Amino acid sequence: MWLGLEPGRKLRPSPRLAFRLNQYSKMSIKAKPKKRGRPATGRDPMMGFRAAPVLRASIVKWAENQPDSPTLSEATRRLVELGLTVKSAVRPTAKAAARAAELAVKAIDKHADTSAPSAERESRKNRLLKGPSVFWDVRKGM
Repeated sequence: MWLGLEPGRKLRPSPRLAFRLNQYSKMSIKAKPKKRGRPATGRDPMMGFRAAPVLRASIVKWAENQPDSPTLSEATRRLVELGLTVKSAVRPTAKAAARAAELAVKAIDKHADTSAPSAERESRKNRLLKGPSVFWDVRKGM
């Protein structure tokens, strides 16, 4: 069999060979890199927090009173879920706010300085009813 290899002659690879090499590299099996560390135990993202010993003890005590004795993690999850399902305190209605203002006016009138002029008494009463400016933004939501 003649390979075309003579002294002084260079070997020129066939263009078909380059095509075949490209095909073979595409077909090669890729190795999966090894995963490092402990395998994941759950799909949900982990959340951690620091708790004072008193808080931790109260969570453990709550867990002990449950029929299935959940772990500390499960007990914490259940307590958070319970806390999120509880409805927050109801905001006072406009009627209740008006009643509170009326009671406040009566209480202020009882303790007002009768020797002061009426304009001064009204100014003091309005100042007391309005309250300190640091609380104004808190009361807007009520």
